[in-house]
Amino acid sequence: MIASTMRKGLIVAVLHVAIVGSLGAKLLIDRATRPRVWARAAPFDPNLPIRGRYVQLRLEADAPDFPPGGDINWVPVALAATGGRLTATRDPESTKVHVGVQHRAGATVAVLLEPVAYFIPEHVADPSIRQPGEELWVEVTIPRSGGPRPIRLGVKSHGVLTPLDVE
Repeated sequence: MIASTMRKGLIVAVLHVAIVGSLGAKLLIDRATRPRVWARAAPFDPNLPIRGRYVQLRLEADAPDFPPGGDINWVPVALAATGGRLTATRDPESTKVHVGVQHRAGATVAVLLEPVAYFIPEHVADPSIRQPGEELWVEVTIPRSGGPRPIRLGVKSHGVLTPLDVE
């Protein structure tokens, strides 16, 4: 009786390990084969009392096919890497990624409405707090569908992007 229960427990444990392992393998394969780009990020805090050690970031993308004009929200888009930059183009078929389109200083910018979370170790200061003149950037993998996946953070200052060491 005990041996049977133990065997069932081991089978469930092996299945859990296989599921988690397959997800990890998929993420590693995507990171190795899918495009990677740097995107400007703005810290976003949902003001949750229990949020863990991560920084929520709203990513910005170039929006080449959106005409100048008023700001709009909830536009379905497809993400791509174009010229080393994250770009968002209209895609009525997309159900996973939506942006708000803003016009700033003569440029059209698509802000992803779903923030990404970048997890940071306990001993690292909050990397989203920047000095004046510095911009927070994040390198992301662009999967076939869904939102971008963060890889590492960087800071752009005086036109130079420097990856941060937050490990």
